[in-house]
Amino acid sequence: EKHDVPLTSFVAYVRGGSLSDPEGKEGLASLTAQMLRKGAGKRSAQEIAAAADGAGADLATGANVELSWVAGEFLARDQGLMIELLSDLLRRPSFPDSEFAKVKRQSIDAILSEKDDPRNLLSDYGRAFFLRDHPYGRPLDGDETTLGKITRDDVLAYYRAQFGGDRLIVSMVGDFDSKRMEAALRSAFSAWARAPGPPRAVPAPTRAEGRKVLLVDKPDATQTYFWIGNLGISRADPDRDAVDLANTCFGGRFTSILNSALRIRSGLTYGARCGIARYAQPGPLAITSYTKTETTQRAIDLAIETLGAFRAAGLDSAALQSGRNYLAGLFPTRLETSDQIAQHLAELALYNLPREELTGYVDRVRKVDGGKLLQVIRRVYPDLKDLTLVLIGNAAAIRAVARRYGPVVEARFDRPLLSAVHSAAARAR
Repeated sequence: EKHDVPLTSFVAYVRGGSLSDPEGKEGLASLTAQMLRKGAGKRSAQEIAAAADGAGADLATGANVELSWVAGEFLARDQGLMIELLSDLLRRPSFPDSEFAKVKRQSIDAILSEKDDPRNLLSDYGRAFFLRDHPYGRPLDGDETTLGKITRDDVLAYYRAQFGGDRLIVSMVGDFDSKRMEAALRSAFSAWARAPGPPRAVPAPTRAEGRKVLLVDKPDATQTYFWIGNLGISRADPDRDAVDLANTCFGGRFTSILNSALRIRSGLTYGARCGIARYAQPGPLAITSYTKTETTQRAIDLAIETLGAFRAAGLDSAALQSGRNYLAGLFPTRLETSDQIAQHLAELALYNLPREELTGYVDRVRKVDGGKLLQVIRRVYPDLKDLTLVLIGNAAAIRAVARRYGPVVEARFDRPLLSAVHSAAARAR
């Protein structure tokens, strides 16, 4: 409960997400989530938009790997409208035919437009090739082929199977009376039936052994976009605070070890980072960057060398203290607004983490044992012999370079992502 602003922000999660997309119809969860605000209760899409806009409110829907969501921010005086719209969107969506056709077309067009800049899709290619048949490897928004196969009946079937009161998490932050808000939410959702079954549970992906390379041919490319990775950690990994600290220093800020090597000192790229996707199970850990075609080998060699040096030596005391100070200063900015707080609290509930995950974070980061950090780094960051690489670029110009890093299979950037990557992965087996 927070009384210093006349606003109420909320986040509503429904467990499920793209993990439950049927094979060959990837993007269904995302499409279904977009359709929630295209007609619900007695309101059309235009009437929902007008009701929110007329109240000066924000209202959005979407999906993620493990959930679908509705989020918004309303003036405190409009809490009744807020709960009414939230309840309608989640419990009474109408999925009108005309709106479905528009949203589907827009989603396909968005996928095609993303191909104008390979950076938009680099991580999707990386995950799809690295994780192969695991649900975490499927792109949230699908591709032009999988979206094209989705019908309104598929959306209805997904909604009926994956939405229900037992899957719901609602986080409210703002200017309201807690008991009245709880009563209003119970009134709105207590009668919502359970989903037919539990959310899909998936096994932990397998850490890759050996080298594998996917070369995605984009003949007109003047740059090479590369992804280098393996398996990282889950959201609740016991070493998650230490990994936050390590990755901030290695590849999570402008002055990171990785960006300093590839951008600041060598000028090989405009940016390099290392990211870790953290779900209920471990997601991929990957270095991503791009460079001119003619400097492809130099940039990739330097990225791998930098990773190797990090695994060998870890962080010195100055870097460790710098990382601690950086995270301690940055963390409060992630909890400045009501919508940020609501999202963090919903995430705690999703992953069954205690509130101390937030309230004690800065103290825990400051207490990360520098002596044990090297063990964590070597456990989490991949050995150089066990790397999966994805390169998007002019294959004719970089094919010989790609072969330096391991057995190469090729795909075409102008083909739909999943069919191209899966065909290449099958050849790599």
